[in-house]
Amino acid sequence: MNILIVKLSAIGDVIHTLPSLSALRRLYPQAHITWVVEEAASDLVLNHPQLDEVLIFRRKTWIKNIKAGQVRSVWQEVRLFIRNLRQRPYDLVIDFHGLFKSSVIVFLSGGKRKLGYDSLQELSGLFLTEKIPEDMGKHALERYLDFPHYLGAKKEKVEFILPPSVDAEKKVNLLLEKYGLNDKDYIAINPIAYWKTKLWDDGNFACLAGLISDKLKKKVIFTGSEIAPIEKITSMMGANSINLAGQTTLLELACIFKKAQLVVTTDSGPMHLACAVGTPVVALFGPTDPARTGPYGAGHTVIRADLPCSPCFLKDCLTIQCMKNITPERVFAVVEGRIKKGGRNY
Repeated sequence: MNILIVKLSAIGDVIHTLPSLSALRRLYPQAHITWVVEEAASDLVLNHPQLDEVLIFRRKTWIKNIKAGQVRSVWQEVRLFIRNLRQRPYDLVIDFHGLFKSSVIVFLSGGKRKLGYDSLQELSGLFLTEKIPEDMGKHALERYLDFPHYLGAKKEKVEFILPPSVDAEKKVNLLLEKYGLNDKDYIAINPIAYWKTKLWDDGNFACLAGLISDKLKKKVIFTGSEIAPIEKITSMMGANSINLAGQTTLLELACIFKKAQLVVTTDSGPMHLACAVGTPVVALFGPTDPARTGPYGAGHTVIRADLPCSPCFLKDCLTIQCMKNITPERVFAVVEGRIKKGGRNY
């Protein structure tokens, strides 16, 4: 049996689909399973022990290269991608994404049985042969699990399996050694988010890190893909923070989070990565709904302002009051309580 998983991005969404991969592998232990993913989240599935093949859909690179006038080379790459996609006769194609870009891949795959949500969001359901309801009241991870459950998988304990990476482990061990840190010696902070309405004030992060350093005597490691905002935060502080922004791959970041005592983060892909490696998370939520996309599992804490307009799911807002109403002192009180309890409680 040949199965194709279509889940392209983002990092958090791909992480939320990993338990469904495990469920499919248990249900079809002999199947050849292929996953189509975009570049940004590809490290989470490349060399994955439960996958047989990964196809990378380089959509953003192709768009960038087309704008640079490299139309011919892009067309050649697209043709090669389609050829590789159609090399295997898929018995089952599952569109976990439910958007136009994923529906095109479902169509091009030529699969016999094409399964997705009963939704016409961006015309995503046009090419499906089977549909299931999409319950938006559920957490995203559980919505994705509806697919393997529909196919007959048993409801078992959710498990996150990431690709093994000896190189990532070695690099992180060297980084920690460089700063004189051991496992559970530090708290990681991820201040980055792709929606500006999810961002917390840089000064708040600096204040929080200072409180952690001064009162808890804990080192703080800042992580994130964007260097400038984190440099701005650390410039407001003393010498007790470590800036690893832009220095880690996804699997290296997973190792850093796994060895942390606690992760404080915005609503973002790294938040879900910390959950996946089993580290307690303190998550700051504003415009989005933690019931749908919050840190999954036991042992995590969500901090949000209980405003009547939240969650609004807006990427633009004149006030962003939901994030402004969260104070560093409030977040620190939660962090302090978790540390005094021993951090890990599950």
